Amino acid sequence: AVFIWGLSLYAIGALIAIPCIKAKSFGGFCAAIFIIGNGLGSLETAANPFITVCGPPKYAEMRINLSQAFNGIGSVVAPVLGSYVFFNFDDEKALANVQWVYLSIAVFVLLLATLFLFSNIPEITDADMAHQAESSNSDTHDKPLRKQYRLFHASFAQFCYCGAQVAIASMFINYATETRKNTSDSTGSKLFAGAQAAFAVGRFFGVFLMKYFKPRHIFLAFLSMCVIFICPAITERGDTGISMLYVVLFFESICFPTIVALGMRGLGRHTKRGSGFIIGGVIGGACVPPLTGVAADRHGTGMAMVVPLAFFVAAWSFPFCVNVLPGYKKGIDAFENTENEPSSIAEWGEKGSQDEQRHETVVGEVKA
Repeated sequence: AVFIWGLSLYAIGALIAIPCIKAKSFGGFCAAIFIIGNGLGSLETAANPFITVCGPPKYAEMRINLSQAFNGIGSVVAPVLGSYVFFNFDDEKALANVQWVYLSIAVFVLLLATLFLFSNIPEITDADMAHQAESSNSDTHDKPLRKQYRLFHASFAQFCYCGAQVAIASMFINYATETRKNTSDSTGSKLFAGAQAAFAVGRFFGVFLMKYFKPRHIFLAFLSMCVIFICPAITERGDTGISMLYVVLFFESICFPTIVALGMRGLGRHTKRGSGFIIGGVIGGACVPPLTGVAADRHGTGMAMVVPLAFFVAAWSFPFCVNVLPGYKKGIDAFENTENEPSSIAEWGEKGSQDEQRHETVVGEVKA
């Protein structure tokens, strides 16, 4: 139901955007984007716990990263489409093209919502999530929500990371046009598409590495590389600086989904609410870019990259802790060491239902 609700909001927002674009109403367009954002947030909140129980718990990070990798492919196509549809025409023609894009999005999303409506997708309950947590050696699911410290740290890390990621993405074309000679907006958009391609490749590469190494180790290495390689992008210019941003986007790839997966580990009955907290961290993408924009206006886009650097460092505290603090590691590694766990949603649901029936039987016997 949440999938359909999220897709419906997405389609409604896209349809509302069309008359706003035609009327050149900036306020109306912002309202449409707000509705689209609500739809996407609903989808993310529902999809993450769903993917978590789609198979063995120890492969949750791999599954989430693989599913998000296809999002990366879309991120490659969008800037290329924009370079041809938006930047190669005058303003009036470009606005007309944008309306067709939003109409196409709305139609596609509505068709997807219809597909979900008639699909037999298993419902995931809190009991399923609790049973999954109980099958491990982790005791985090027994704690009240307010004591799920790893969850709140993950939410903070998501806020900082998303802020840095969106700041870099939103400033990339300006960075290219300011620091590289004879670079137009259209060329900058194509360069950005190349950076997004590196981002998508990084996700598939990260999934491959997670088959052989612990996801928390890969996460620490990737986010550390983001911190390291954004520094030359601050001091260098032209092709060198752009190349450094390419490397940064490559290593950004697994960070968002891995924060989600590691933050949700072992939450049990708190999993759905926990997913909402972590996904709520994407609001950092609305807070950090304006700060970066102010810095760019005063000191140039190159020096403005100091702002995402600071937020990368703050986000880095989470992978550091999940690799160093025993309390964090225990809740994560307990699932990686689980043996003979169910491998599908149906099996988890069946086992959870059996446990509930046993519990009700025992309670009935005690009352009798």
